[in-house]
This record gives sequence, structure tokens and C-alpha cells, in this order.
Amino acid sequence: MTHTSHNKLVSFIWSIADDCLRDVYVRGKYRDIILPFVVLRRIDSLLEETKVAVLAEVRFQKEELNSTELDTKGLQDASGYVFYNTSTWTMEKLKGTATNSQQKLVANFEEYLNGFSANVKEIIEKFNLSAQIRHMASKDVLLDVLEKFTSPYINLTPLEKNDPEGRPLPALSNLGMGYVFEELIRKFNEENNEEAGEHFTPREVIQLMTTLVFEPIKDQLPNIITIYDPACGSGGMLTESENYLIDEESSIGYTGDVYLYGKEINDETYAICKSDMMIKGKDPENIRVGSTLSTNEFSNMKFDFMLSNPPYGKSWASEQKYIKDGKDVIDNRFKIKLKDYWGNWETVDATPRSSDGQLLFLMEMVDKMKAPTANRVGSRIASVHNGSSLFTGDAGSGESNIRRYIIENDLLDAIVQLPNNLFYNTGIITYIWLLNNNKPKERAGKVQLLDANNLYRKLRKNLGNKNSEFSPEQITQIAQAYLENWDTNPTDSALQIKQFQNADFGYYKVNIERPKRLKAQFTKEALDTLRYEKGLQVSMQALYESYGDLVYAGLDAHAEEISKRAEKEEWGLNKKQISKLIDKSTWLKPKALYDAALQLWQYVGDEIFLDFNAFSGLIDEHVKQHKLGLSATEKKAILSAISSYDAEAEKVIKKIEKLPGDKLHQLLNHLGCGEEDLPYFGYYATSKSGEYIIYETESDLRDSEQIPLSETILTYFKREVVPHVEEAWIILDSVKIGYEISFNKYFYQHTPLRALQDITKDLLALEEQSDGLLADILKF
Repeated sequence: MTHTSHNKLVSFIWSIADDCLRDVYVRGKYRDIILPFVVLRRIDSLLEETKVAVLAEVRFQKEELNSTELDTKGLQDASGYVFYNTSTWTMEKLKGTATNSQQKLVANFEEYLNGFSANVKEIIEKFNLSAQIRHMASKDVLLDVLEKFTSPYINLTPLEKNDPEGRPLPALSNLGMGYVFEELIRKFNEENNEEAGEHFTPREVIQLMTTLVFEPIKDQLPNIITIYDPACGSGGMLTESENYLIDEESSIGYTGDVYLYGKEINDETYAICKSDMMIKGKDPENIRVGSTLSTNEFSNMKFDFMLSNPPYGKSWASEQKYIKDGKDVIDNRFKIKLKDYWGNWETVDATPRSSDGQLLFLMEMVDKMKAPTANRVGSRIASVHNGSSLFTGDAGSGESNIRRYIIENDLLDAIVQLPNNLFYNTGIITYIWLLNNNKPKERAGKVQLLDANNLYRKLRKNLGNKNSEFSPEQITQIAQAYLENWDTNPTDSALQIKQFQNADFGYYKVNIERPKRLKAQFTKEALDTLRYEKGLQVSMQALYESYGDLVYAGLDAHAEEISKRAEKEEWGLNKKQISKLIDKSTWLKPKALYDAALQLWQYVGDEIFLDFNAFSGLIDEHVKQHKLGLSATEKKAILSAISSYDAEAEKVIKKIEKLPGDKLHQLLNHLGCGEEDLPYFGYYATSKSGEYIIYETESDLRDSEQIPLSETILTYFKREVVPHVEEAWIILDSVKIGYEISFNKYFYQHTPLRALQDITKDLLALEEQSDGLLADILKF
């Protein structure tokens, strides 16, 4: 089918909605009629030639074999497809025998629908077609729609026909039928202000994906090939994949068996995909409906090839209960094993944030990869993602863990950055991830990045958000760069290429700490904070300023007044908290602590202490000497109230620890350093052998560094941190390994600023031009 005949057919079908459904359905509901009728007419037209044979088989089974239940296999053989219809009706007959009685037409139509095989009935059910037929009949438009779809001027069959004037009507192949479906979906969605092309990927993108997936191993293809798409939509990715393999004009010309598998959550697009598989003669049971994430549908299967464009930026919160039990992952597809910094294996969470589940689809495909053997090439994946899959998520997060697992297991082969405005439903830049669990020697341990952001040709007319496309030559250019494993582009082209080692994408995320330095002094302002509970400090302080020491007798008499004040001043308290404010016990407990602090003030005085360690010891002495009975928590609260950070103060000691020799040597060996380097990790030697001071950390001064995996943490720290913050140290327990991929960082090309004299020259020219314009205006 040519582009012209395709557009003509789509326009004809599109016109049916306006001609027949106007005023009966709102425009957003046209698709609910047109799409199922396209599917139904296509199936009907395919069965027309074998209708007599099917009815003969029905009579034979009933009369000769006395069967009460019809044999499905015999009916499929008679029809020539995996579907059939045992009623005497066709859509042509329904139209031809229709009377003015809509009731009779509906009865005949329902008899026709009930005659279909179970696999077609499921499609009819997903489209809710029976209810739609009754509604159309009640509005007196059913016959009109039926006449349009059986018009001699439209050909939905795979055979060439002529219209009544003898003009040829091209045959509609299965591939062409897929194009028609997708164009109609795009137009309906666009008309309804929905995301145009929500359910499918541009054909040139699929062509690029199939080329990159199949070409490298076209001489090693197995005799039986399985292809899977976990978000198959209307089946375009599956259809194009098989077509690329078996097309006689392609470089592959595959002659073996191809089995297609898919899953789709949307009933309508599932019905379209399943009908397409039936028309092709494929097993429709290989297409499943439902959530890929909620149910591991093909849990016992592995696939040779997987191609998909999963939804991105879409929440999977409603499916979390099937994947996680609280914080624990219960679905093995999303549990992976990684080594921690110390080399110990641990099972970690491989689930991204709940607002975007696209990486879960990638892990679903990774779970379904076939292990390579001497006789099997393994599995290859092509998956489309937006930019968040490349870099979203900090070290140790689900997203980073997924990237790390894929890269450290040498599954990531290449990523192609696509131009923006290439898809129908989004203008953002997207990326094709290529995964392979059997890389050739020259690609092992490496990842190729191809930036095709500036490689496109403009469309004459926008299709939704799509205003650009790949030409066949541009697809060939990208494929050549991948197949020949270029690490740079040898030609001056819009396509940029770079190659990296796997470890280049990884980094250590390390917390850098600095010591806490505190000065301490008793002051009235500092001690006043002890009168109040921390969580109620603002409201308690306001009430104390209003009622003074009356708060210690209880504020029951002022309950209503306090409640209104809390609402007016927006304290953000619930009824329970307001009741707590009124209760005197809420006030008496902190007052006891405040009184004890006043006593300590009397003993210690107003002196400023810059050695918090000595000051803390002094407080301990007074607490013991004067039998104040303060717990460790209460003493800490007083010390916290009267101390603050001061860069001139002494470091605060947390503890002094004696490291066992074996632990010390293990630590030093792992870090590749000597005892003189231990201060860089927070261990400061005392005068006693094996004894080390560990200081308190100042959380407000805490920082973190991302250190490339290609460099040791200590080497980086000495070079990049120590010269600027000499007393900082590394917290080894904080070390996490992360992975991210940044196309902007790798492919950014700096544009130098213009010379100052050039800018000055342009400004003077503009000034002269504006003066001339002003003079011309003033002449008038």
C-alpha cells in the first residue's frame, strides 16, 4: 500500500465518524465505535472466502458426528485462521437483509457476534461492542455505520479489489492494517486533546531499534525466535520486529519460526493487538491483558529478543502492593545482588521511586533474558526511555542500583540519544537502551554512547508533537556507527559518538565530616528554652509570656481562650496537643530541668568555656557533688541548650576507642594505606598504643563527594578535600556506590564568549542606528 492509498483509506474511515456519529456521540467517543468496527470488518473480510467451508464443517460435526460441542481445530482448519464464525451472517449479509426494524437488525448482529470463536469474543468484550451496537440501534445509526464499513469503495481485505467504477483498491496487508490502526488512534487522541500516539512508537524509531537488535547477529539466529514486548500497546513493535526478520528485501531474510509475545494493560489496545496477531496467524494466547508489573505473566519463559517503549513518568503506586510488602521487595524480578564497599554481597531493592516505573519494565526484560551457551547467543534488548532513567536517584537508590546491576553485569551495550519532537506524544529527548548478555570481545566491558540529537529531518506538517523524523540514510548512519563499534565519528556529522569503560559511569558517594567545636556558657536566654518541650516550644513560650508562673498551676480556666488563640495564631495543633498545653504536668517536667540548670549556673558561673570536653566533665562533678539526680538525657539537654558552634573552640571528643590489631590491619589493608593515614578516616592516635580518639561530627558542616570508581577514595580525598579543609575526615560507613549516565557532561561543547571589542562594536552600531531612527521620527 502506498502512502497515498494509506491516507485515502484513513480519511475514508475517519469520515464515517463525522457522517454517522455526529450528535449521537461526543467527539471523544467516536473511537469507541470506529476502532472496533475496523477490527470487526477486517476479521469479517478475511473469513468471507471460507464462510461456506466453515458452515459445512459445522453441519458435518453436528449431523455426521453428532457433536454437542464443536471441535475448534476442525473449524480453524476450515477457516484458514485461528479464529472463525459459525453463524450464517456476514457484515454484508447483515446490511443486505436489514429491514426498518432496528430490533431485528440488533438480533441478527448479536447472533453474528455470538458465532465468533472465543478469542474474537474476548476482543468484542474488551471493546464493549455489544452494548455499543444496541446504543447505535437506539439512535438509528447502526445500519448507516454498517453500510459505510461494507462500502465497495473501501478495501480492508488482504486482496486487491476494484471499486464499482473499476478503479483498483490496493490490498491491505497486516502491516498496512497496523499503520491504519495507529494513525486512527493518533487522530482520535489528538482530536480529543489527549496524548497523540499514546499507544505506539514512530515506525522509523522501531526500524532503528530492530536494525540495532537483529543486524549484529543476523548470521547466528536460532531456528526458532521468540520476541517479547512487556508494554506491547497495539503490537507495532512486535509486528515490525517480525517483518524486519522475514522481509525478503531485508539483509536477513529469516526463514525460521517467529513467536511473538506481549502484555498490555489497556483493554482497547490489547484487543487491537490480539486481533492483529490472530489475523497474522499467530497464537493469540501469547498476548496477555493486565499489568506487567503486578503479575509476572511469563515467569517460566526466557526470550531471544525484547523490544519495548514502556510508559515513562507514570506512577506505579497502585501496583506497589504486588511488588513490595512495606519496605521489603517480594517480587524476585526486582531484587538484585550487589557488593557493598567492603566486597560483601547483599540483596538490594531494585525499585525506582513510585512516580515513575519505566525502569521496572527494563528489569522485567532483564529477568527474561536467556543465558548464553555454546549453541545460544543469549538475549538482546532495545528499550526506549526518557532522560530520568539515566541519572535519577542518588547512590544506593533503586534507580542507581538498577543502573549499577545492568552495567556491572556488562549488560549495557549502547545508548542512542534521539532528537526531541520525534514522538507523537512528547517533545522531550528520548533514548534507546541496548542490552546484550553476550557481548563480543571488542565490546566487552564497554558502553557506546551515540548522540543523534541533531540528526533528523523536519516534517512538512506536525503530527501531534512530532515535527521531525529519521530518514533511511540517517538510520543507516547510526546503525553503521554501532555495528562497526566506532568510538568517534570519522566524518563531520551531526552524529556524535563516544565509548566508555563500564566503571566510568560509577562513583563512590562519601560523607565528609568535620569536628564539632563547641563553646559553652550559662545565660538566661539559653536556659529559658529549657522551660518548654521541644515540639511545643512556640506555643508554650507564647503562653508563658501571657500567664507567667500560672502555667504551673494549670490553665483549665483558660481552655476556650487558648483554643481560639491557637487557631487564630495558626499554631498547627490538634485537640490532643491543646489539651496537653493546658495540663500542668506538661509544664512541671521541663521546669524541674530548668531549676536544675539554674543550680548548675550558680555553681559554674558566667565563664565562657572553649573546651567542651573539660566543661562537660565539670558539669558531671557538680551533678554528683550536689546530688542533682540528672539522667544522662537531662544532662545532655542542658549542655545542648548552653553550647553553640565556635570555630575557635576545641574539638569535642565522642569517645576514645582501642582498635584490636586484626581489625586495624584489615582496615588498613582494604584502604591500601598506613597508620599515618588513619586521621583521614576519623581515627586520631593518642599517646597509648592502639588507642584512638573519635570526635563528634558537626552535622551543619557535613558534605559529600562523588569519587570516580577509577580512583581510590583516599587519593581523591587528599587531592581535592584536604588542601581546603585540613581537619575533615571520611566516614567509611557512609560509602555507597552509585551509577549515572550524563549525555550533557559527555557531549557538551563549550561555545567561547565573544570578544569584548566585537560586542562593543555591535552596541555602538545599534546605538547609531537607533539615533538615526529617532531623527527620522522627529522630522515628522
